[in-house]
Amino acid sequence: MDWHRGTLVGFDLETTGTDVESDRIVTAALVRLDPDGTVGEQRTWLLDPGVVIPEQASAIHGIGTDHARKHGTRAASAVEEIAHAVAEVLRSEVPLVVMNARYDLSLLDRECRRYGLPSVEERVGGAPSPVIDPLVIDKHVDKYRKGKRALQALCDHYGVTLDGAHDATADAVAAVRVVRRMGERHRPVATLPPDELHALQIRAAAEQSASLQAYLRRTTDPAAVVESAWPLIPRSG
Repeated sequence: MDWHRGTLVGFDLETTGTDVESDRIVTAALVRLDPDGTVGEQRTWLLDPGVVIPEQASAIHGIGTDHARKHGTRAASAVEEIAHAVAEVLRSEVPLVVMNARYDLSLLDRECRRYGLPSVEERVGGAPSPVIDPLVIDKHVDKYRKGKRALQALCDHYGVTLDGAHDATADAVAAVRVVRRMGERHRPVATLPPDELHALQIRAAAEQSASLQAYLRRTTDPAAVVESAWPLIPRSG
């Protein structure tokens, strides 16, 4: 059976910012979608990140510092639960769907390091796999399409309803539904086994980064460097 017709698990984070090295998790969701498209088991987390949540981040996901401090779980405990749950999915060989996986999985990795916890990579004995990233796949199968590639834009393009954008659960569900539509529309991708699709995305993400880097160096910043690793940015130091 093609992967897009089987069980998939969506994963999403909402955070304090966009820097994987310094920002923190505010909310997380892990949601299973069954083959018939219904939402099955789901787990959600609200964290007290231990830092002030910037207003610009709160404006996006709706979680302010006071709310997180009052209702959130201590960050170290929640990060342990999240990493354990993600590793369980990967060990089960059910594909993990993550929009812009390079960001979410790398931030989770840095949170594990921050609290002295085993990373997902350490828990599964290797790089997180199989991962399916709608952003990477869409750029691969429809390279020259104009317009944005954010989750809302992909939902619009593939005819998926996104209720409550920037809610971790809603985004996780939408990402799974988007990749299912991609599988229906792009058969060469749909027929790949998950491990081969994962390998294709490693190559595609590197090619996409190289293309963007060349464009930036040609147009705005001669010294631009665009990360090529996927789905996990290597730790520095």
